[in-house]
Amino acid sequence: MAGRGARRVRPAALRCRWLTQCFVHWPYPPEQVQRLLPPGFVADEYRGAAWVSLTPFRMTAVRPHPVPALPGLPGFAETNLRTYVRRPDGRDGLWFFSLEVTQPLMLGAVAAGAPYRLGRLRVAREGGRVVYSGARYGGGASYRLVVRPGERLAPRPELDVWLTDRWRAYTRRLGVVWEIPAEHEPWPLREAAVESLEENLRVAAGLPPCAEPPLVRYSPGVRDVRLGLPRPG
Repeated sequence: MAGRGARRVRPAALRCRWLTQCFVHWPYPPEQVQRLLPPGFVADEYRGAAWVSLTPFRMTAVRPHPVPALPGLPGFAETNLRTYVRRPDGRDGLWFFSLEVTQPLMLGAVAAGAPYRLGRLRVAREGGRVVYSGARYGGGASYRLVVRPGERLAPRPELDVWLTDRWRAYTRRLGVVWEIPAEHEPWPLREAAVESLEENLRVAAGLPPCAEPPLVRYSPGVRDVRLGLPRPG
């Protein structure tokens, strides 16, 4: 179940850090999300709503396990649009509608079904604000988000735990479901005020506009992320 602590990933295939992350969460009627999911997945619900999240961040210190982090190795920006799903046996996890990235090497994950696309992405601090922007190569999907991080959430509200404590992602390739396990410390979350938000990633994914305002959080990040090898799920 979500929120019960990280699963142990042994052995780890890849280690990295996910930093300067923003979470923009929208509630949706479950049927609007369910129609976009492949067979074998059910839209997970929190108090009757399915959720869709835009999560831009920076990935750094990427290396195969057990290679140590190399000083000076450049990081790169990534953005995902995701929802929350459940399998018939009750296992929960993430389903990605899209993954934009600036690092071409990440396209290797496409072989396991991850929907990576190359794009022009940027994460920058401007005074007390954090500016995220991105555009998918080939046009059609882009976003610009400006947030001002606020006070730390301690303890984290139940909904925030439900949305962020997810320890596996699912993909589908050639009719086979693959599971990618993840392990990291709990997200240190802060409140965040949105100063500007423009995006059409949800429309590109086939989702309608959402009348509800989003729930927005900021995190400085998690620094010891372990990802396991994809395995049939």
